[in-house]
Amino acid sequence: MPTSAYIHVPFCVHRCGYCDFTLVAGRDELMADYLRAIEIELSRVEGQPKLKTLFFGGGTPTHLPPDSLRALIELIRSHFVFSPDLEFSVEGNPADLSDETLGVLFESGVNRLSLGAQSFDDAMLTTLERDHRGADIADCIERARASIPNISLDLIFAVPGQSLELWQQTLDQAIALQPTHLSTYGLTFEKGTAFWIRREHGELQQADEELERDMYAQAMDKLKAAELAQYEISSFARPGFRCRHNQVYWNGGEFFGFGPGAASYLDGQRILNHRSVTTWLKRTLAGESAVGEVESLSPEDRARELLVLGLRQTDGIDPGEFARQSEIEVRSLAGDSLDRLIEQSLVEESEGRIRLTREGRFLADSVAGELLVE
Repeated sequence: MPTSAYIHVPFCVHRCGYCDFTLVAGRDELMADYLRAIEIELSRVEGQPKLKTLFFGGGTPTHLPPDSLRALIELIRSHFVFSPDLEFSVEGNPADLSDETLGVLFESGVNRLSLGAQSFDDAMLTTLERDHRGADIADCIERARASIPNISLDLIFAVPGQSLELWQQTLDQAIALQPTHLSTYGLTFEKGTAFWIRREHGELQQADEELERDMYAQAMDKLKAAELAQYEISSFARPGFRCRHNQVYWNGGEFFGFGPGAASYLDGQRILNHRSVTTWLKRTLAGESAVGEVESLSPEDRARELLVLGLRQTDGIDPGEFARQSEIEVRSLAGDSLDRLIEQSLVEESEGRIRLTREGRFLADSVAGELLVE
């Protein structure tokens, strides 16, 4: 049985221009139906599996009113057993994380809070269409830390109009708040989002590749110096505070997913719920399947995915462990590609492991593209 579960909470006050996640904005009247639909999905799980990691993502889980948030957590408790060492993560927005909501999280066993800070500069937050200000972040952390000391911050770089100096200031401000974990993401323009359309119309200027590279390099250097060690392409943590839930994904483990757009990986199948919130609600409440897609990977495709996900982590992969898990030798799977990448100094073999070099981290997507096909 999987020991990890993801719950997608699709509600937000508004949709930020860069966001392509499954969510509805300004539709709080759907919350009661959402809770009923989640209960129906949970009822389909056989037995009461024991969870070691639980993650509420969104959307904005903390946008749920305190009573609704408490009810959602109780639903999960009624269908799963919580391990004594459960890592229970909830994503939050600094703009709506009230003391009452924090109280519900703490009383319900939440022990890890992931805040969508994105920036400390009010002009950048306005560009990103966020509804909080830079000062809100420190206030939120101060209030949250009293009960939930394990706090992660998300930051976005390569924002239109953002200079390297401003990004350095953002990193310094984040470090000063002493989070246990920090994630940095280069801004992407996803097709169909408002930012994609505005870029096409010349209203937003995407940062050039050299600047984005310099910003990522700054993140790696500054965070390492601050004892936030990089353990994945976008993730940095103090010792003992790596996100165990995300590591389940990256290490090819199985997991449950509930809610619109949520993915599960069960018995070798990737199962993706319908991305439309209203369609997911309608089908689930009618007692129908709300699954939008089911994919069964071949042993080779699954092995290639494991290779790419393993290389995203700075620890890289152990060829022996890889062979035991995938039943395919890494060299027989992608030996030629690995040799080319090693020759290009994008991948290295050292201390019995295969990993990306520092240069390879800048080109991780290109490396993945080469390894996924051979």
